[in-house]
Amino acid sequence: MDRTFSALADPTRRAILLRLEVEPGLSVSELARPFPLKLPGMMKHLDVLSDAGLIMRTKAGRTVSVQLSVGPMQEAMEWLKQYERLGP
Repeated sequence: MDRTFSALADPTRRAILLRLEVEPGLSVSELARPFPLKLPGMMKHLDVLSDAGLIMRTKAGRTVSVQLSVGPMQEAMEWLKQYERLGP
């Protein structure tokens, strides 16, 4: 869960996850297009998200597609829910 929260701490990585929610299965190039990053920078962000288990990458020929992986996010949400009782 530490890796999940660490990955989510970066606004670019959160934006990547939001984009994948709306447009699942984008290629790495398609995913990188709207971001002000060069491809190596995008790959570093994808590596962090992958290490946290938040995305899965699949390769078909020369194209690498990216999908959300919801398990770690669900685990984080369950952990956060225990603090709902502390709210107003």
